Amino acid sequence: MKLLSFAVLAFALAFCNLGERLKQLSGGNGSATNSSTNSSNKTAPESSGEKPNLTPAQQSIANSANEVKWEDQGVTWRLPNGWKKMEVKKETFNYSSPDNAFLLVNISPMSSDFPMDSSREAFYKQALDQMKNGKYETVRYLDIDGMKGVEWREAMPEDKDGARRHQWIGYRNYLGQNQMLNVMLSTKGTNFDKHKDDFPAILYSTKFTK
Repeated sequence: MKLLSFAVLAFALAFCNLGERLKQLSGGNGSATNSSTNSSNKTAPESSGEKPNLTPAQQSIANSANEVKWEDQGVTWRLPNGWKKMEVKKETFNYSSPDNAFLLVNISPMSSDFPMDSSREAFYKQALDQMKNGKYETVRYLDIDGMKGVEWREAMPEDKDGARRHQWIGYRNYLGQNQMLNVMLSTKGTNFDKHKDDFPAILYSTKFTK
């Protein structure tokens, strides 16, 4: 239970930081929005976003997994045997494994004029900075089932019992609403390698109602 509370807290803290960034992008800080737009030619173009490519081990996990659906949002994942529902609401979808690995998903509704392309690019640039600082191991644009987003995987935390995450953020318009979808797969650092194939298999199994 302690680890569960920690994972949810870590997710909430991550969203606090995201919230500040989103305020800047939606007009709270004009310089941030302009900077993102003006420097678009200095980063990899969005059209170069990769498609998920599962390894044989990851494909095997996906093939034997169970499909779960988020009815309110029209999204499905394939989860390994033993993963159980923690909490599912209109804007949150949380499952956990028997050994305290977590799938934590959050939908953030955006205004009709929210600059989704600029925001996605800003997350990409921010993630590249984190990789240069040694916090992230990998960063890339990733298109999952037709939805463009940014994927990154954290490096081992200094406290190996601290949270380590594999995360993807994308944007879409669903039922007339602009949304940011944040998918986080997390466990403590010492448990991460055990799930090094589970996490991509789960993330790349994401399917959206068209």
